[in-house]
Amino acid sequence: MLRLSPASGHPIRAFGIVGWSGAGKTTLIEHLLAQFASWGLSVSVIKHAHHGFDIDRPGKDSWRHREAGATEVMLVSDQRWVLMHELRIAPDNLQTAPAAQPSVPVEPDLGTLLSRLAPCDFVLVEGYKESHIPKIEVYRCDLGKPRFQGGDPDIVAVATDQAGPLAAGQLPLNDPQTIARFILTHLNLTAPLASTVLLASNQ
Repeated sequence: MLRLSPASGHPIRAFGIVGWSGAGKTTLIEHLLAQFASWGLSVSVIKHAHHGFDIDRPGKDSWRHREAGATEVMLVSDQRWVLMHELRIAPDNLQTAPAAQPSVPVEPDLGTLLSRLAPCDFVLVEGYKESHIPKIEVYRCDLGKPRFQGGDPDIVAVATDQAGPLAAGQLPLNDPQTIARFILTHLNLTAPLASTVLLASNQ
């Protein structure tokens, strides 16, 4: 999936990481981010969270602003900034929605969210298993769950802890460097420092 960054007009590439809860998606992404950063790449992350999550704390100024009706609240410091956007129901929708079908906030699709990110080399997406982006499925054998791969043509590989030789389309879950190289190859990207780091490690 390619979306234009509003800041630069350049396309934003996305690659998904999917799998059952407990499979190790977040841990893998953590290792991948460190690997990509060491190669000089700028990578952002979108993670789909559970319903009703909140990174704010009741009683804080930002929480009070949101509770009072702010659509967006931005917090800024000398180290980072964060923008919180409330998915509120528009007043017009409240007036026109049938009583039997109350309006609910509409969650933005992945393409819309990608377009709001600052320019980067690409975006890792955790969750959004229904989206049409290339994905790796994280699969742990001891979970005893079925695989997603057969029902999703967008899953291009499976990162697994399976013992023994791996089949075509399978990647070793405990080898994030191999998985990172697979992702870059699939996205047709070159890491500025990857060749230099690999050469130094072989000397």
